[in-house]
Amino acid sequence: MNMPDRFDENAERRTQTTRTHEKAATVARSGWSRIRLIAFWATTFVIVFELTAGSVWNLVPIEWVEAQLRHLGYPHYFAYILGVWQAGAAVAIIAPRLPLIKEWAYAGAFFLWSSAVVSHLTIGDGLQTWGPPLMFGACAIASWVLRPADRRLPASRLRPAAGQDAAGPPETRPRAWAVPMGLLVVLYAVSLLTLPAADAMMHEWAVQNGWIDE
Repeated sequence: MNMPDRFDENAERRTQTTRTHEKAATVARSGWSRIRLIAFWATTFVIVFELTAGSVWNLVPIEWVEAQLRHLGYPHYFAYILGVWQAGAAVAIIAPRLPLIKEWAYAGAFFLWSSAVVSHLTIGDGLQTWGPPLMFGACAIASWVLRPADRRLPASRLRPAAGQDAAGPPETRPRAWAVPMGLLVVLYAVSLLTLPAADAMMHEWAVQNGWIDE
């Protein structure tokens, strides 16, 4: 084998190796993008469901909410304020587009749950009371970090990796709105239908914690 043929063979091998590495990297990026999207929607579902259920519980309000507000030292009308803002945050977070409003909704949700944690810790409550809002706050952070490019402000969008396209224009198709809004309606329906059972369950828990006298 002469030298030019050997050089050609080595060059071809290097080219094949490069293509193999690029293909593996593309597959890895695709897999991570899929995992990231699943994690985003999982955490988003958790916080949106909590916001919808919380808004229903606060706007009714159920006995548990009133007992908890008394326990923490907040006025009765605070439940209505929370309920309205929780409903708005749920819509803003799950709906497409609206990146600036989403930023405020995420911030408000985090302030809500972090304030609940601090409130319970301040008066000496145990893990069973401040653990749930801590979990919801963590889910809110995860959802915010994992949100896709079309749900971010332009200045905060992640730079696309090699071989990936930048985010296109915001989604405007009716289906893009119908699916999340339909899910929101379902979550509100579930929250309303399960309200009596939730009220009874939380009543028992409030009694066990000494917030309600039997």
